[in-house]
Amino acid sequence: MSKKYVSIIDVKNHVGQEVTIGAWVANKSGKGKLAFLQLRDGTAFFQAVAFKPNFIEKFGEEVGLEKFNTIKKLSQETSVLVKGIVKEDERSKFGYELDVVDLEVVGESNEYPITPKEHGTDFLMDHRHLWLRSRKQHAIMLIRNELIRATYEFFNKEGFIKIDSPILTGSAPEGTTELFETDYFGQPAFLSQTGQLYAEAGAMALGKVFTFGPTFRAEKSKTRRHLTEFWMIEPEMAFVQHEESLDIQEAYIKFLIKAVLDNQGYALEVLERDRSLLEKYLKEPFKRVTYDDAIALLQEKAAENDYEPIEWGDDFGSPHETFVSNYYGVPTFIMNYPKAIKAFYMKPHPTRDDVVICADLIAPEGYGEIIGGSERATDYDYLKTKIAEFGLSEEEYGWYLDLRKYGSVPHSGFGLGLERMVTFVTGNEHIREAIPFPRMLHRLKP
Repeated sequence: MSKKYVSIIDVKNHVGQEVTIGAWVANKSGKGKLAFLQLRDGTAFFQAVAFKPNFIEKFGEEVGLEKFNTIKKLSQETSVLVKGIVKEDERSKFGYELDVVDLEVVGESNEYPITPKEHGTDFLMDHRHLWLRSRKQHAIMLIRNELIRATYEFFNKEGFIKIDSPILTGSAPEGTTELFETDYFGQPAFLSQTGQLYAEAGAMALGKVFTFGPTFRAEKSKTRRHLTEFWMIEPEMAFVQHEESLDIQEAYIKFLIKAVLDNQGYALEVLERDRSLLEKYLKEPFKRVTYDDAIALLQEKAAENDYEPIEWGDDFGSPHETFVSNYYGVPTFIMNYPKAIKAFYMKPHPTRDDVVICADLIAPEGYGEIIGGSERATDYDYLKTKIAEFGLSEEEYGWYLDLRKYGSVPHSGFGLGLERMVTFVTGNEHIREAIPFPRMLHRLKP
């Protein structure tokens, strides 16, 4: 199919040619006979240069001056059709620029609220629908998209089948205190906290499956790592035990990082992300340490580091996770947490009654947990007892218990928080910028 307009990301294939680009004016500068336009079209940003004598020569004195003056007066975010000759430019991050030969205004933009000056976070979040147009936010969204694309490629290549879990559920997988409740034709229903239990049913039917969808937590948390609505990738695998699951998790994370390095170099450069760090995570094996050893390490190093004291049986806070992963310098699996602080469905350890077979993958550089996973309990009576201990309804979970009555098998799974992964790969400080329209404790608009 022939293209009427060329995208910015594709101009490298048209060096020396005249092309037309549909774009928005992100910024402009210049003086005298030159006007510089920073253009964006959703694929990339790059510079177009207009030279007044060229317009006069092509269109004559009157029309040429009128066109050039129109270019000099363009306001931020005006949409335009720009015709020009593509040239290589080693000085540019993008590597190319456009010598403008003609320009047509498509839609004017007046008093665009987000200017090149500094704005406060609340202002930018109130204008998120416009903030997404900025160079940094655009780069983050490109990487988010690449992680999604690569996720499908990885699981398709590994023989997984995509299934869709419901968003409205009648039960709570991990307790009811952090769920959004709604009325479902006269009976209570909840926005899904995870697709895992349904993925387990899918694995018993299809072998290896994964779900990908929005999940919801009504946590009253205001940290830089938390959203109330976020997206989870949750694979589930029949006849797969914990160690094999860890191997798959490590391969998956490395596949995602490599995909970004290979396909999103422009976005990484815009974000000034240290590529050597990401390349290090590809080359070195991820570390695997037990919860016991992590606690011992934290206690040993407590005197010389600034984090709260921790005892065996405590869950890790952000400073603890950061210290452990930075200590090893690579993504680190912390394995076999205490049974009391983990979910009811995790398989008990074969030789210890106080821990379960599970692992959290902690990203270095302070990005925290990006994966939580476990081998799942397979014994019907054990799982029934745990459901009662957690104060959950056996009636509501009858369908889940059925999975242990009719051909139960060893199986494992994990969940990756997409936004956590985006912050880790992009090197961004706050999770609110890892999703187009974040939902947080006091943020429901736009």
